[in-house]
Amino acid sequence: MGWPNLSTAVAVVAMISALAAALFAVVRLRARQGIATATQRATYDVLHTAGLAAEPLRTGLTPAGAAKAVRHLRTLVGSAGLALADPDRLLALDGRGGHHGEQLLAAAASTIRTRRSTVLGESELRCDRVDCPVRGAVIAPLTGPDGRAGAALVAIVDDQPAPGLVQAALETAHWAGAQLALAELDSSRERLARAEVRALRAQISPHFIYNALTAIGSFVRTDPERARELILEFAEFTRYSFRAHGEFTTLAEELRSIDRYLTIERARFGDRLQVKLQIAPEVLPVSLPFLCLQPLVENAVRHGLSRKPGVGMVSIEARDAGAECHITVEDDGVGMDPAVLAAGIAEAAADPADDSGQHVGLSNVDERLRSVFGDQFGLVVETDLGSGTKVSMRIPKFHRHVRASA
Repeated sequence: MGWPNLSTAVAVVAMISALAAALFAVVRLRARQGIATATQRATYDVLHTAGLAAEPLRTGLTPAGAAKAVRHLRTLVGSAGLALADPDRLLALDGRGGHHGEQLLAAAASTIRTRRSTVLGESELRCDRVDCPVRGAVIAPLTGPDGRAGAALVAIVDDQPAPGLVQAALETAHWAGAQLALAELDSSRERLARAEVRALRAQISPHFIYNALTAIGSFVRTDPERARELILEFAEFTRYSFRAHGEFTTLAEELRSIDRYLTIERARFGDRLQVKLQIAPEVLPVSLPFLCLQPLVENAVRHGLSRKPGVGMVSIEARDAGAECHITVEDDGVGMDPAVLAAGIAEAAADPADDSGQHVGLSNVDERLRSVFGDQFGLVVETDLGSGTKVSMRIPKFHRHVRASA
């Protein structure tokens, strides 16, 4: 069998090259489809746009937040224009329809009042402009979990509102209402946290301040220098406890204030009060809710050791536990019946205004830890009559939105 001539060989090579190129193109196409199909791309675009709209909505419904959100909401709905309105004004508008502001605001106010969505046609949006492109609008209330509506979404269209667009406007309004409800929840939690800190301050002041001033007064004549030092410690303690800013602090700052508190208490109890500290240096910068450790130490002294004859020990330990910081406050005082403690904590949680001392402090700190970090981060209390009390907590080293104030 002879060799093929040159032209035949060239033709064969060209055909093989063409097949290889075609195969390579198919492989590349399939690989590209594997990375992102049209459906996956559409899903990503919707989620990304929703995320962009959610961020300003989660700050609450203000003109500034609405102005940032409307452009992304209009993309989600697919309308020619979109506005957010409260009962008194159009907060922001993106796209067409600005010259119909009064008509749209009146319809939005009615929707907010009745909490029922409305579809407007061309006859209800009459206009003197011959070139006006607006032909209809969908107004949907932004309702929260309680069913109340404080605002409305207005989707403006250049044709009769189609069923698909109406449904898109309703679903987007429902989603936006949920974001605003979350913003209100965040705000309520912040207000609650501030109220709980005020409750702790009210609990601290009448008991500790009287005893501290009495102890300082006892040294004014016998040891003026020590009295002066105690006054300075007391001043720094009260400055920290009654500071006006910051929901969070660092473990180092909380321990520094606790040291001042114990310095003053040792002036009262003398050698009867012993303190043991075991603090891992790497956890000192950890952020935690303001005044969440100090009340536990005060409870140990006030309720555990003050009723115990002889010497009493308060032990404070903070350990590095990987992603968490584990903190315990333990005393070898009189302890308490666990059933009585559980009932007292339940009563304090139900009626925080009732100042029942130890129970209020424990319940307050427990609620604040759970509110900030989640239910798995509440206090753990181990106690029994005559066996002292040990209170433990876990603090995540890093948590979203948790940062100590300067």
